Amino acid sequence: MDLFFRIIKFGLTGLLGMAIDFGATWLFKEKIKVNKYVANAIGFTLAVTNNYLINRIWTFESTNSHWGTEFSKFLVVSLIGLGLNTVIIYLFHQRKNGTNFYVAKFFAIVIVFVWNFLANMLFTFR
Repeated sequence: MDLFFRIIKFGLTGLLGMAIDFGATWLFKEKIKVNKYVANAIGFTLAVTNNYLINRIWTFESTNSHWGTEFSKFLVVSLIGLGLNTVIIYLFHQRKNGTNFYVAKFFAIVIVFVWNFLANMLFTFR
């Protein structure tokens, strides 16, 4: 049951992160006119920072005093997730007959969610 609630907390944290990610990506891509992949990285980075803090305190209740090492692990997991995220967007948006960028981004977020949860549970916060 603890795993179930941890997944729910991780998911709720991820929803907030997704709002931050989508909002920042939209702002930088549509309003500031930054390259869509750079905008994607900016949104992702802001979401990662938010998600680390919330997951450390709420989801995984970490008491690790070496938060710098822990954040580094979280960042590595997130950077791998960013790579997956970008490749998935590229495959859906550029290769799959021009699937809408934001639809492709949604699919990428869902797939990367599974990677992020498992990697953080088994590696970052174990």
